[in-house]
Amino acid sequence: MRGRALQAAITMLAVVVGLAQNPHTGHWTAAAYVTGTAVGLWLATLVADVQSHRVVHKRFPERAEARHMLYVSSPLLSSAAGPLVMDALSATGALDLDTALWIAAGVGVAGLAAWGFEGGRRMGGGLLASSLAAVVDAVIGVGVVGVKLLAGH
Repeated sequence: MRGRALQAAITMLAVVVGLAQNPHTGHWTAAAYVTGTAVGLWLATLVADVQSHRVVHKRFPERAEARHMLYVSSPLLSSAAGPLVMDALSATGALDLDTALWIAAGVGVAGLAAWGFEGGRRMGGGLLASSLAAVVDAVIGVGVVGVKLLAGH
């Protein structure tokens, strides 16, 4: 599941940067795009899981299998949590929406680094190898941000 969560985090990072670049983005618009992205990723994963199950087992998933698919894919929805919290905080007037979205992007890059570090540790890597994995994942996140900045929204 780690790979899917990373894909969701990277996709959400791109969406958040795109929203932050648009000066006309409102709170409801940002919330709708963030929520829609998370739900879309989740539904795409469910469709892929069902299709894979059909190919491998030559039948649709049974109820227990479908529940398991829903359970293991549900963390993809959490990719929206940080951006939605920042959007809500901004809606209270605590900070501007673009600032909130850039903070969410920064937290997203830091989250990628944390995933890299944890993955390195789980693979038995020492502190140096795990830190290198964290740096690589963070560089990927910064690269996504860079591409979005260069390409525009």
